[in-house]
Amino acid sequence: MARSPETIDFSIIVPTRDRHAQLAACLAALSELRYPASSFEVVVVDDGSMSPVEPVLAPYREGLQIRLQTQPCAGPARARNHGADVARGRFLAFTDDDCAPAPDWLEKLAVRLADTPDVVAGGCTVNLLKDNLFATASQSLLSYLYEYFSDNRGVPWFLASCNFALAASTFHSVGGFDPSYPTAAAEDRDICDRLRLRGYSMVYAPDAVVYHEHALDLRKFWSQHFGYGRGACRFWRAHRDRSGGKIRIEPPGFYWGMLMYPLRHHSRVPLAEAALLLVSQVANLAGFLCEWRLGGVRLNSAIR
Repeated sequence: MARSPETIDFSIIVPTRDRHAQLAACLAALSELRYPASSFEVVVVDDGSMSPVEPVLAPYREGLQIRLQTQPCAGPARARNHGADVARGRFLAFTDDDCAPAPDWLEKLAVRLADTPDVVAGGCTVNLLKDNLFATASQSLLSYLYEYFSDNRGVPWFLASCNFALAASTFHSVGGFDPSYPTAAAEDRDICDRLRLRGYSMVYAPDAVVYHEHALDLRKFWSQHFGYGRGACRFWRAHRDRSGGKIRIEPPGFYWGMLMYPLRHHSRVPLAEAALLLVSQVANLAGFLCEWRLGGVRLNSAIR
């Protein structure tokens, strides 16, 4: 990619908080990227960790251009914005501290952005914890949502914040992530919605892979999806306010397709995975109703 002397191609932004082992694995993967080291930087944003992050970064500074930013605990949305504010790259690539991008990840994203720099490109997330049924179910849900919320050309309606990239100018034109989302729940849906409303298009890059390692048990699984429900309620409130759209209640086919997804994709334990997908939706609904009661969102059926 052509660039001016004042800029580099990519700034990879990684928010982190109290997950030092995962962050080290992420940095190890980034150090193996097959992309010129002088053409990208890694901006790590410490979102109020209890112990210093610098010792985690030190072993990787020789091979990577790493910049550390710190902030009081304010959530991943604000952390990503913080990183974007100081980034030098023409393009911003986002991943999470519990993700390990494949060696060709940045190359694959760069290909999508080189010809059409105004698009938003998002890649594929692969669960590394194959023996953790809860992590597998969460990954299946994301894959199903990517499949369901795509148009008839396979163009996605949203991209997960652990694996997407866009021009810095595009990111700033919509104000970045909404910092009112306090946790990792629907802040990516929100920014994608604002990008789409501004006329930006999205492209799915299945060959741009990050490997996700997030161990879950039943309690954490419930808490995660309860949080997603609260985030979804916030998202629909914001979408209604900026577009005049109403809350969409998905048809029964959406939920049936979700439950059938493990069978269609040859899960090792399809019935158990389908049961957890059902649990995820109960937790999601509980979180949505909790936030609805707190925020006064009115439920209405409507088109997207």
